[in-house]
Amino acid sequence: MKEFDAIIIGGGLSGSSTALNLSKKGYSVLIIEKEATGIIKPCAGGMASSMKQYLPLDIDQAIESKIRNVEFRWESSDNVNADLSGESPFWIIRREKLDQLLLDEALKNGIEILRPAQVEEIISQNKTWRIKCSHKDIYKSKYLVIADGSQSQWAGYFNLGPRKPKFANTIALRLKGLGNIPKDSVRFEFGFIKYGFAWAFPLKDSVNIGLGTFINNKLLEDEALNNKVLKSFGFEDLSFEKVHKKLRIWNGTHKLNGDRVVAVGDAASLCDPFLAEGIRPSLISSYFAAESIHQCLSSNKSDLNTYSIKINNEWGKSMAWGKRIAQIFYRFPKTGYQLGVKRKTAPKRIAQILSGQMSYEDIAKRVIKRLLTNSQG
Repeated sequence: MKEFDAIIIGGGLSGSSTALNLSKKGYSVLIIEKEATGIIKPCAGGMASSMKQYLPLDIDQAIESKIRNVEFRWESSDNVNADLSGESPFWIIRREKLDQLLLDEALKNGIEILRPAQVEEIISQNKTWRIKCSHKDIYKSKYLVIADGSQSQWAGYFNLGPRKPKFANTIALRLKGLGNIPKDSVRFEFGFIKYGFAWAFPLKDSVNIGLGTFINNKLLEDEALNNKVLKSFGFEDLSFEKVHKKLRIWNGTHKLNGDRVVAVGDAASLCDPFLAEGIRPSLISSYFAAESIHQCLSSNKSDLNTYSIKINNEWGKSMAWGKRIAQIFYRFPKTGYQLGVKRKTAPKRIAQILSGQMSYEDIAKRVIKRLLTNSQG
């Protein structure tokens, strides 16, 4: 029976980055991942370049585009553009490449990975986790990290995050070519998807496209509407494979740790409730989870409360305002577009939120007041 300092359930972005951060500090780590290798991940791939501070390696190989402009449209017209300031503050990364880079570096540092394997049972015994997998082997660890994504079965088991998670329903796909999307721009398309929006993020020779709704999840079942959105992005060949995914979005401040266990990334319900951004909270939570576990292991303590406090301060305060903006904006989207996106300073502010230069809290009170006043009028 092998014993580790930490066992991580899930080997995606959150799990791999947590493993890397822990392995850099010399700890023994096991990742248990249910999926086989080689899975294409057509997520948007948008990442603020400021997030490199949370990654202890060079990720240039995974960067496909450096974005200098953000486009907003209402039903393929009524365009609004915002230039990003600074030196490449927003990147488009190829998710499968980033995940693999993180995992490969962690493996070089001595971590182990078990895949494909399902976790069947977790038992706490004498301040040690005993984890039984589908092939019946048992592994032991001092700490446990829940990183099994938006469909996490273990976050609820340990009462981490909201008791009743809130989900956004999305369709993600990757199309060859760039359509009519400039290689250094991302586009947000409002109006077509009621209570939601569509986005197009360019890679080197393809585009990650997504459609998401935060209120009525059945809206994405309309094939004609979906095709209309894709054509607005400049694509005529609609023979593609769609990936349906539910994103566990931020829904209030909750405890993200228990006794010797933490939840990170999507499993912790950290996805942005307004723009559905998931990479930034995954990297932030993975970094601070590793820091908290390191503090406990290095001082022979087991209190991980600092992790929940840090994430709720670093991420939750901004998301609380993002949620309030989303609740109004997606119920009154046309008003929201006219008074929010089309307002002279708004595109710049949204671009700054995407690039990590500004939080929702910085702009929310003014935006909410305008939206409420006009929607009630």
